[in-house]
Amino acid sequence: MPDAIELLKIRRSVKPREMSGPGPTASELDTILTIGARVPDHGKLTPWRFIVFEGDARARAGDIIARVFAKKNPSAPAADIEVEKRRLMDAPLVIAVVSFIRPHPKVPAWEQELSAGASAMNIVTAATALGYGANWLTGWFAFDRDVLDGLGLKADERLAGFIHIGTPAKPAEDRPRPVLSEIVTRF
Repeated sequence: MPDAIELLKIRRSVKPREMSGPGPTASELDTILTIGARVPDHGKLTPWRFIVFEGDARARAGDIIARVFAKKNPSAPAADIEVEKRRLMDAPLVIAVVSFIRPHPKVPAWEQELSAGASAMNIVTAATALGYGANWLTGWFAFDRDVLDGLGLKADERLAGFIHIGTPAKPAEDRPRPVLSEIVTRF
């Protein structure tokens, strides 16, 4: 396992289309999810949960996405519907981070949403530390209520995103990063 600081310095997102199997083992998945649940969580509210898509579950989710897309885009070509059907098929594992708010007098909704985001980032980092490629994505279907209902989310739940995890087919290219002098001020 790489040194934690070095890992954080070099972490990069890997495009799902540049991933293949194998994905994490059952033990590694437990580790990833355990780390995903180990985030700042004021009030111990656990305002997030996870949905694991692997194997045929990825295709079943894709069927839901494609059906909703076809219904909302009746003139869409079959090729476009097929693209939607394959949204979760590139990586062998996809973890959805579901966010919701638990009313609390001292913990605002924004803090709870940030906790879900921290959870998603921990999942990405844990997968990377285990040697896998990871990418946190959303897309139209992450915000579409019909898709969310089809995936089993409750009316008060939203998706923080889908985290695609797999073996990188090639080294991930870095992208330009912000120059600290342009984003840091001192008070």
